[in-house]
Amino acid sequence: MHVAPVGGTAVQDHVALAEIELCGELIIAASAAEDRLSLESIDEVLRVGEEHETH
Repeated sequence: MHVAPVGGTAVQDHVALAEIELCGELIIAASAAEDRLSLESIDEVLRVGEEHETH
């Protein structure tokens, strides 16, 4: 097994981190809901249709 060295040399995949954050937000919304989330609710949680700032 290879472990990344300590000291900040690990590479970060910003797309993967953003996807993980969105999945977490979706899980939180689903666990707080009394019933299944509607497609509209899912879109709202995932911020579908919002304009995003590009870097």
